[in-house]
Formats: sequence, structure tokens, C-alpha cells
Amino acid sequence: MDDGQTQPMVAVAGAAGDLGFRIVTALTAKGASVRALVRRPFDTLILNQVEQVTVDFDDAAALTGAVTGAVSVVSALNGTAPVILGVQGRLLDAAVAARTPHFISSDFSLDYRATRPGDNRNMDLRRTFAARVDAAPIRATSILNGPFADLLEGEAPIVLHKLRRVLYWGNADQLFDFTTKDDVAAFTADAAMDPAAPRYLRIAGDQISPRGLAALLTGMDGRPWKLLRAGGIGRLSAIIAVVRALTPNTDAPFPVWQGMQYLRDMSTGRGKLHDLDNSRYGKRHWSRAADVLAPTL
Repeated sequence: MDDGQTQPMVAVAGAAGDLGFRIVTALTAKGASVRALVRRPFDTLILNQVEQVTVDFDDAAALTGAVTGAVSVVSALNGTAPVILGVQGRLLDAAVAARTPHFISSDFSLDYRATRPGDNRNMDLRRTFAARVDAAPIRATSILNGPFADLLEGEAPIVLHKLRRVLYWGNADQLFDFTTKDDVAAFTADAAMDPAAPRYLRIAGDQISPRGLAALLTGMDGRPWKLLRAGGIGRLSAIIAVVRALTPNTDAPFPVWQGMQYLRDMSTGRGKLHDLDNSRYGKRHWSRAADVLAPTL
């Protein structure tokens, strides 16, 4: 970028969160200036080229002022309906009022358009918000990246280290999409600075089946890893219903049953990503399942 050229400014909501902070970091690495919209100041956001703006998301005028001048508004907000539909909806309205050219909504998920309404609460929220975005006079982008790669060993683990098993439901050969948060953040930064970014962008760091994971882990570990079939999709659906009925109402974005709903959409192949856009911005290295699993073997 020439010294006399003004750096593009990108406004990021949810900048103090896990993914949001990674997006801010990626944007600054790519030469953008960032306006981080926060409810209160965060020391961890003190980076070069980052301006923190403390804003009341219920104050429409203040929120509009906070995004004015941005080439793109990126939402990395995380939550349930009050956040995804409420706070993010007000952010969208502010972006429209400020005549911001581009809005990236907080989707970062499997392809919610292909999931069945009622099967996955978080996908239903994204579907509802997408209809609102499509009706707004603004160019919008949704980034679909499948599950974050930490799901392999996280709150709804597939890789069971103590048993040396790969847990699956249904078909052991169903391909899953996985993308690390750092790869998602880097791609999102590119999309935020892209004046021609399309409505949907699909990325996956790796596409691998449970059977493929077992073979991969066997090769990496030097000990045999086997498959563990927990049951069919019908059994998984029944367990989800029971767990959800026994779980107190919560605004947590990822309770146990929500992780199971995600696994169901992965295991049925609904939400599978096709026609990937990985090469759109020239990124050559994507973290694969082996890169994610190696540190814990």
C-alpha cells in the first residue's frame, strides 16, 4: 500500500471475543485500520491500527456514528436470539443508516440454508437473520466454514483420546468440514476488504470422514485407532430431544444439546459445504485435521 493511500477502515463488533479478536488481528496484519466496537475497553485490543470505540448497542445514533466511514462492518457477535437477531439486527440497521457498503454477518457455520428448520436452533437463527439481511439495502456476505476445528476435541468431541476411538453417528464415510478459527479469521479479513465479495463464501480447512480420521490418527500415533458407532441418526435425534428436555432454559450459545444438533447436521450431510472458495484470496496453506490433532497425541 502506498504511503499516501488511506488505509481502509473496517468496523468489527464482537472484537473482544475469541473469533472477533482473531479477525481484528488478521485485519491489521493485512494493512487495514480497525474500529473495534466494544461495550467496555479491553486491554488485549491495544494493537497498532486498532481504535476502540465504547458503544451502547441500544443507542441507534451512537451505533450509526461508530460505523460511519467503514468500508465494511464485520459482526463477530456470538449468542442466541437476543444477540443474533437483536443486537446484530441493530448493528445491521446502523450500517445501513451510515451507508456502509458491506456487511458481514456472524454466521461462521455449516451451510444453514440446507439444514431443516427446527433441527438446529443456531442454524434457525442464522436463517432468520439472513432473511433480514437480504431485505436490507446493503451488500452482504456470509462466510460458511463448517464447524470450527476445535469441535474435534471440544465440547462435542469426535476424537476420544482415552479410548483411541473416533465417535460417529450414522455413516462412517460421511465427509465433515473443519476450519480453524485462525483460518476463518484470515479469510474474513480478506472478504471484509474485498469490494466484490459475494453473498456467500464457503471454506473448509479440511474435509474428512470419521473413517478417514481413524486412519489419520493411526498413522500419526503409531497405535491403532478404531471407529465407535454410537448409533444411527434416529437414536441421535431421540437423545437430543431427551437432553434438551432435561436441560434448564439457557441463553448459552452452545449447550450440550446444541453441539449434538450440530453433529446431527454433520452426520446426515445436511449443511455440507460444496464448491469451496478457498482459493479466492490466494491463501495456500490451510490447517488440516492433522495440524489440529498433533499437539494432543
